[in-house]
Amino acid sequence: MKGLLRSMSRAPASRAVDRKLRLVGQTTIEVDGATGVGFGSVVIGDLPEGNILILGAVAYVQATGPTSADLADTWAGDFGIGSTPAGDGTLTNADVDIIPSTALAAATAEASPTTRGVSTTATVIDNTDGSLEVNLSLLVDDANIGADDLDFTVTYRVEILYAVLLDD
Repeated sequence: MKGLLRSMSRAPASRAVDRKLRLVGQTTIEVDGATGVGFGSVVIGDLPEGNILILGAVAYVQATGPTSADLADTWAGDFGIGSTPAGDGTLTNADVDIIPSTALAAATAEASPTTRGVSTTATVIDNTDGSLEVNLSLLVDDANIGADDLDFTVTYRVEILYAVLLDD
């Protein structure tokens, strides 16, 4: 491989035409839901510095709740991936600027089925200060949760295709 393609493959992320960010793992999300919809978030990766054009993203997420009288065995909810954590019982704006809010089907014995979420539009995220991260947020429907500090085990596979557009 010679020429431009080779140069681009060896370029730093800030000079590349496009890059992939692959995030695979298992983590714990602490969900608060004593009143209203349960919600929690966890950082699963970092975004590069600059104006980041998210070209597309796909995620596969499976969540398992604790065995608890405060969580329905067949709980349902949503997940989203964004540059900020969910700070309340909604998934909006930067909470879901990578993968929009995606419904998780009802769990069986506290475990949701693996669910696919995809980005729906290209978007530019201003990370010129380098402070933004990739956050996985989880919501649990109000009728299914009745306590704070419930630990959910979340298994995820996320692939994000992006380009860096200038930096300050």
